[in-house]
Amino acid sequence: MGDRANVIVVRENGTHELYWTGWAVGIDLDLLEGPKPVLAMLPGLRRDGWWLDDTMAQGGILLDLGRKVLLFFAWEGPSTELRHRAAMFELIRTAWPDWEIRWLYDGPAELREYVGLDPEYVRCRDSDPSLAPFLAPGDEDLAGPDPGGVVITVGAGRCHVASDAFDHPVREGTALLDRLANAPRHGSCHLHVNAGIHLDPERPHLGWWSLFSSPQAYRVPELWPGWTVEFWRDDWERHVRAGDRFSPAAFDAGEEARAVVLAEAGERRTIRARNRAQSTRLRTAPTRSRAG
Repeated sequence: MGDRANVIVVRENGTHELYWTGWAVGIDLDLLEGPKPVLAMLPGLRRDGWWLDDTMAQGGILLDLGRKVLLFFAWEGPSTELRHRAAMFELIRTAWPDWEIRWLYDGPAELREYVGLDPEYVRCRDSDPSLAPFLAPGDEDLAGPDPGGVVITVGAGRCHVASDAFDHPVREGTALLDRLANAPRHGSCHLHVNAGIHLDPERPHLGWWSLFSSPQAYRVPELWPGWTVEFWRDDWERHVRAGDRFSPAAFDAGEEARAVVLAEAGERRTIRARNRAQSTRLRTAPTRSRAG
């Protein structure tokens, strides 16, 4: 797998160990098995000093065994999906009783900060944001029950949707306003998106939220001089209340969502077991001698 994530284990004596995995997409599903199975995945993955920066780390986990604190973030997976996020967190809390569970919006920088290291080490300040294209109504990227995407509403009368496969558009700063001028319009948005922005140019005021981690999330106000910026974290309902252009279609966040998440977790376990078996066969297969 080519999806990268760091896993940090803080031992009871306060020392930490750094691991690297290529299974970042869906790494949140691994948490449903609890602490011991997660720790059992790590032998052979130790990578001291190999910190992924905030453009490379597609997920991350930190287990503090002494304090019983679990920190994690992801770019993809059920925890980043509007229909499944609440169920995902409920299932994780069940699998990690007595643990403090926290989502990291700023990704790897917060992992380093937790263990007392400089968060700037993993920040890519010189890189420009990757601009998300705007999607027209009916775009194939918006098909399906969980299309993702970023809904952007402006005042009471405009609604746009951008792809979520790039940087969160809020990171563009005020330059986003110019791009919105020619963006395709949606009458309203009822999609199960996983991020959003509400702009009120009259005040001027901006509220934004995200279900996936976004580099330098807490420094967004610096990109919007003259604007009041509120970070709503994962509270998409505040966006709904901010106007009448965004209202996701009704969904079952209870039993139905839990069943979907558990099914995905089962599929992931099956794939991992198959890969482990294949790796074992390759390691233990007798070496064929070459004909002379």
